[in-house]
Amino acid sequence: MPNFCAAPNCTRKSTQSDLAFFRFPRDPERCRLWVENCRRADLEAKTSDQLNKHYRLCAKHFDPAMVCKTSPYRTVLKDTAIPTIFDLTSHLKNPHSRHRKRIKELTEEDIRRIKERRLASSIEQLHSKKDIEATEGQDAAEEEIKLSPEEKEFRDYLRSLFEIVFMLGKQNIPLETNVPEGLERDPSNFQALLEYRINAGDEALRRRFEATAVNVEYLSTAQQSQLLDVCEGTVREEILMEVRESRFFSLVTGDLVEFAGERHLPLFLRFVDQSNTLREEFLDFLPFEGDEASLVERLETQVTDGWGLRMEDCRGQAHVATGTFATKMKAVAVGLMGKYPMAMHTPCSTCALNIHLANSLPFPSVQVVMATLRKIGIFFKQSPSLQAELEKAISVYHQGNYEKATELKEACSSNWTVQHNVFELTVDLLESLLLCMDCIRDNENVKFPDAMTGVAYSIAETLADFEFVVTLVILKNALSFTRAFGKNLQGEALDVFFAANSLTAVLHSLNEVFDNIEVYHEFWFEEAVNLAGTMEIPVKVPRLFLRKHRSPDPGEIPPETYFKEYVTVPVIRGIIDEVDDIFSQSNLKALKCLSLVPAIMGQMKFNTSEENHADVYRKDLPNPDTLPAELHCWKIKWKHRSKEVRLPSTIHETLQLSDVKFFPNVNCFLKVLTTLPVLMLEDSGSSETSRKRLQTYLSDTPIKHRCKSLAVLHINSHVKHDLDVMVDKYCRLYPEDEPEPEPEISTVVI
Repeated sequence: MPNFCAAPNCTRKSTQSDLAFFRFPRDPERCRLWVENCRRADLEAKTSDQLNKHYRLCAKHFDPAMVCKTSPYRTVLKDTAIPTIFDLTSHLKNPHSRHRKRIKELTEEDIRRIKERRLASSIEQLHSKKDIEATEGQDAAEEEIKLSPEEKEFRDYLRSLFEIVFMLGKQNIPLETNVPEGLERDPSNFQALLEYRINAGDEALRRRFEATAVNVEYLSTAQQSQLLDVCEGTVREEILMEVRESRFFSLVTGDLVEFAGERHLPLFLRFVDQSNTLREEFLDFLPFEGDEASLVERLETQVTDGWGLRMEDCRGQAHVATGTFATKMKAVAVGLMGKYPMAMHTPCSTCALNIHLANSLPFPSVQVVMATLRKIGIFFKQSPSLQAELEKAISVYHQGNYEKATELKEACSSNWTVQHNVFELTVDLLESLLLCMDCIRDNENVKFPDAMTGVAYSIAETLADFEFVVTLVILKNALSFTRAFGKNLQGEALDVFFAANSLTAVLHSLNEVFDNIEVYHEFWFEEAVNLAGTMEIPVKVPRLFLRKHRSPDPGEIPPETYFKEYVTVPVIRGIIDEVDDIFSQSNLKALKCLSLVPAIMGQMKFNTSEENHADVYRKDLPNPDTLPAELHCWKIKWKHRSKEVRLPSTIHETLQLSDVKFFPNVNCFLKVLTTLPVLMLEDSGSSETSRKRLQTYLSDTPIKHRCKSLAVLHINSHVKHDLDVMVDKYCRLYPEDEPEPEPEISTVVI
């Protein structure tokens, strides 16, 4: 959305000019002087916070000496800048024109007060100008002395090094070469690129290294780490500046990543940038060590001390986790909410709800099913020939039902192990999967390498176990009650709104199953027995259970009773508890406020009650007292629109409206709401999210070649960076690396 200049008779806006636009200052006294100079009577009643949020002045109204360009991408004002250049007379040439920005008529008292202030300001500026002129010459001389030829050469050399580091990160080139141990190693990739640039004519590098021995590394490991740290920190700071400007954010974590034998937690932030676009950016990797309490403390320290953000402004958190790691991250989410209740724990939009619910169940049989599904998903991505083998097995097994075979082939063509209907699809594919794995394991035509046949053998052994079959069937039936609900959560804003209003019915169905668990389990167990029978899998109690309880008679406990007590009942209870946890009353109130989106209001015939749910974010609003009246005006605006006006259907479309700024509470509410991780990224401007770039990096880079800093640079290669800023930062952090000017040689005459 463009910024409009608030000065009278100024029609400039940010989309038509390269000029910088500046917010009104938060300091009440400076803000009063800005308003007084603007001569806008309608702005005098507004607070400095309101003016800071909603009004701007373009650079044309400031003395050029007050405007500083700190980098090619950033322009700032001096702390004492006051706007003094205004056109207050051109509107008089057309007295009948209508002006929204009316100019205040000054009284004699106003004129006297302004004259006194300007006189005092002129005297102060005169003295300060003399002081500045006196010090400027001294500073310039010192600067000339400070930047000796050696230091200028050193800065050019650093620029070249940073360019190489950024190329390594952007192109995902590891620092070290891939040479097996015991063989003669070539120079590292970093050194090879240095030599290439020197040979290509980089004078700064040539002068630096021309006297270096050819068998010596140009840069030590410590120096390389320093360069990487500076690059990584500079890129991260560019993102954090935008997060601070938006104020509200949500914290999202990914699945564990391994670096140098240690596990790390990927950290993402969701926020709405200055163009009112929702973004999810990758920030860093956090070491995953210690118990839940220490992890909560380190997460909090990273956000506050490391990034300079306030956890009080965190409005949501989501953790994509698997296995026992999921249980630990759930405890972390509870710990963060205990300290910061507004950081609501929600599912992540990138993970299907049923998969999230299954991952959250800390039962061994369930985790075996989930781990096997992940292994199957990775396995079939290795080669098209594996997918072709699966389709061949489907055709063999369903040779009498062409429509069913075609349907299954289409369903399992891409990423089927992470979709909302994965359990139903796996049950339908189970016989074909086992047949496919057996064929790959036999490897009659020697089409597959030993590594593939080994994985196929492992998967086949798991699929042919009755405990796996019965657990899969129970998950399929238990999670069928949340499947449609979860699918709507990954849909458009209207789908999410209806999902929030249908949660009561979902919980009612789950509780009904729990109350009648005997009946439901009987049907589910019978389905599992029939499926196992078609695959010739014996029905039995798990061997591990019998060994733990030292039961000599396998028939002492019937399989149906065992799986009811140890699988069905815990799974249903766990699903109910998890749904209650991630869809608390506060979460539901927030999601029901999606009715602020005009298309949803229209779908509900403008009979919505946003005010009943708005208290969840009332403290975040700029003018909470005027919220009821503003909501009424918002509803009337869309209810009585002209027929050719289309109702915006998403939060992103609504925030892009030019007149949404006249509804400051609605505008703020939607910005906070859209940061919740449960909502899909809308029109992010890029088909490739930071999460996908992370997955690409992990899949393309062997574990031994992974580097945290290069990973941050690769994932954030779209972020603008200024090499001069990096050079300055490096010189500040590591002044001992700078060259010292050569001492003058004095001659003695004898």
